[in-house]
Amino acid sequence: MAEVLHPRKSLSINPLKMSQPLGGAMAFMGIEACMPLLHGSQGCTAFGLVLLVRHFREAIPFQTTAMNEVTTILGGVDNLEQACLNIYKRTNCKVVGICTTGLTETRGEDLKGDVALIRQRHPELADVELVYVTTPDFSGALEVGWGKAVTAMVEQIVQPTAIHDPQRVNILAGSHLTPGDIEEIREMVEAFGLTATVLPDLSGSLDGHVPDQHMGTTYGGTTVAEIRAMGGAACTIAIGQHMRYAAALLESKTGVTSHVLDRLTGLGAVDDFVRILQTVSGRTTPQRLRRQRSQLQDAMLDGHFYFGRTKVAVAAEPDLLFAATSWLSEMGAEVVSAVTSMDSPILSKVPAASVVVGDLDDLETAAAQHGAELLITHSHGRMAAEHLGIPLFRLGFPMFDRLGAAHRRSVGYRGTRDLIFEVGNLLIEHAHEPQPDDWALTDGEGGHASAATH
Repeated sequence: MAEVLHPRKSLSINPLKMSQPLGGAMAFMGIEACMPLLHGSQGCTAFGLVLLVRHFREAIPFQTTAMNEVTTILGGVDNLEQACLNIYKRTNCKVVGICTTGLTETRGEDLKGDVALIRQRHPELADVELVYVTTPDFSGALEVGWGKAVTAMVEQIVQPTAIHDPQRVNILAGSHLTPGDIEEIREMVEAFGLTATVLPDLSGSLDGHVPDQHMGTTYGGTTVAEIRAMGGAACTIAIGQHMRYAAALLESKTGVTSHVLDRLTGLGAVDDFVRILQTVSGRTTPQRLRRQRSQLQDAMLDGHFYFGRTKVAVAAEPDLLFAATSWLSEMGAEVVSAVTSMDSPILSKVPAASVVVGDLDDLETAAAQHGAELLITHSHGRMAAEHLGIPLFRLGFPMFDRLGAAHRRSVGYRGTRDLIFEVGNLLIEHAHEPQPDDWALTDGEGGHASAATH
């Protein structure tokens, strides 16, 4: 078990953490015809908008209640009311995803009461889902805000039903999954003859496509009708520990059995996912998935020479950190530094001596002390990699200095295979030579055979 450390620092140097409101807004981006609305000052929204645009390289629908000094003191219900009305009149949206910020949370806004008052005053909003979630940016991190937003959607939109479709599966997608990852998961579900309802579905809204027409809201994603019908699925599969509460709420509300998977990166982890799909569908694994599994096994054999004994430093949100470090450990690498943004039950499972809840300065310091040969984190880690003189593999959000962030995949058999090749090629490019012992394979009688014979 990894020891979780909390360094006492008076400030953050090169921050790793992204805020709760940003995580909540990102989750709402995966809903069809939705407008994420940050209940706070304009600056809070502008900063998050810049990160989203730079990462996805797409037009991002984002609005703010534009709180100022006066409304901060007197209360923001009027600003929230006007924002909801303006959004509805100008965009004809189906969902307004309301996320609080540190400003409104510090004041103590009664968000639930405010939304009820707005509905009472404006019956024309009856067909619009006003989904509200408390996401103070002075606590938690991106994956907490994402998890809260998904939980709020389950609580406020999903409808219980006595009719269940045995061929439908709910997928609660974690914040660490890219649109490409979600696409891969859906294809695996469909390979068993099942239909997936993904919540939220960034693969429909932020997958880099060119829409046929201009939309003032999100374009693609999970529809309100699909969310309401999630109570009639055969089962729910949640990806990531921060999806556990949403899965438990969905199960208690509708009776739909839930499974929580810590990760979908790595041979054994994907096998666990496939076993669930086998049970739900009653089918054996399709031949194309068997072929993909075989390809992953071969990629692991090809790549382990370069991963073996490589010292790696990783910084990411808790669930992404666990997925990445577990996969690295399975490939024979040594995780010498693990840094994350917040506490989480999953951290104790990270295959490292300790996990630091800190920033990228903590990552850089530990990487230098332990002689790390590879750095893995998001694009803000590029300075640390330059200082250390080691390669950086970009993983997570934001990734603003590379193209195709939305299409990268690291889940499933194919995603794990591609990840092996990407990181392995980076190690080869930077002249990480395998040790002599790594090239030798032990035969059944204790002798050695050339690696070329495998």
